[in-house]
Amino acid sequence: MKTLKRITITIAIAITFGSLTLNAQQDAMYTHYMNNTLVANPGYAGSRDALTVTALHRSQWVDFKGAPITQTLTMHTPLANKHIGIGMSVLNDVVGPIHNTSFYGDFAYILQLTAKSKLALGLSAGMNVLQASLQGIQLDQQDDPTFRDNVSNKVTPNFGFGAYYYRERFYVGVSVPNLLQNSISVTHTVDGNTLVAKEQRHYFIIAGTMLPISDNLAFKPTTYIKVTPAAPIEADVTASFILMKKLLVGAMFRTGDAFGGLVGLDLTDQFHIGYSYDWSYGLKSFKYNQGSHEIVLRYDFIFFDKKRIRSPRYF
Repeated sequence: MKTLKRITITIAIAITFGSLTLNAQQDAMYTHYMNNTLVANPGYAGSRDALTVTALHRSQWVDFKGAPITQTLTMHTPLANKHIGIGMSVLNDVVGPIHNTSFYGDFAYILQLTAKSKLALGLSAGMNVLQASLQGIQLDQQDDPTFRDNVSNKVTPNFGFGAYYYRERFYVGVSVPNLLQNSISVTHTVDGNTLVAKEQRHYFIIAGTMLPISDNLAFKPTTYIKVTPAAPIEADVTASFILMKKLLVGAMFRTGDAFGGLVGLDLTDQFHIGYSYDWSYGLKSFKYNQGSHEIVLRYDFIFFDKKRIRSPRYF
C-alpha cells in the first residue's frame, strides 16, 4: 500500500506542479472531446447555430485512490448577426489533494468563406483557482518541507486563442487555451521556503469528418492532438459509426495511455446523451484501477437556423 500511496501522490503533484521536476500534460483529458470542443477551442463558440449547453463528467481510473475526477459545463450561442459567437465554460478538476477550478468566457468572430464553409477566430479569458491540501498527505517522511503548507485559492488569470474552420461534414481547429505560463508560489510559515510551480502552455489540434456510406450509415473519424513542450505528443484517434442518423457506436485509442469504446444517442433533434469507457495500459499502477467512465449530455435550446432541425449538426 505504501507503493500505491507514493504513486497517487506522484501523479497528483506531477500533473499540477509539473515544472518542479519535469514538464507534463496538465490539462484534463476527455474521451468525448468531439462533444466538448469549446473547452479546447474558443473558436467553436456559436458554431452549432443554436444556444447549446453541454455537461460532462469523467471518473478516471476507478478504484484508484486519488484518481482524477473532472466535470465541465459549457454554454455557447451565435448572436443575431451570425458573425459573432459567445460562450462560457466552467471546469472542475480534482486529482488527489489537488483541486483546480476554471472559469472562462469565449468570443468568436465567424467569417463566411464560401457558401458552405466558415472560419472562426476565437478568444477566451478567465481564471484558474487552485487549492492543494498538502498537509493531509501521508508521507514516508512527514517532515518534508514541500508539503508543510496547503495551497489555498491561488487565483491565476489567463487567456487563449483558437482558429476553427468548419463545413457541414468537416472541421479542423488549432488552439492555445492558456497562453500565459503562470507561476504559483507558496511561502512556508516556518522557514520561508517557497515552492514554485509553473503552468505549461498546451497546443491543441482537433479535426473530424463525416463520410456517408448509405442512407442509414455514416462513418465519423475524429482526432484530438495535444502538444506540450518537453512532453510526448499525445493523440486521441476515434472511429465511430452513426446508424439511422441517431445512434453512434465507436472505438477510441489514446497514444501511450488508453483504448476503449463510446456510444451516443440523439434522443430528440435537440438532446444528445453519450457514454464512454476506456482502459489505461502500460504502467504497473494501472492494475489497481477499473478503467475510466465518462458521460456527456448536450441540449440545443434554441435553433437560430431553422434548417438545422431538418439537417442536424454533426459536430
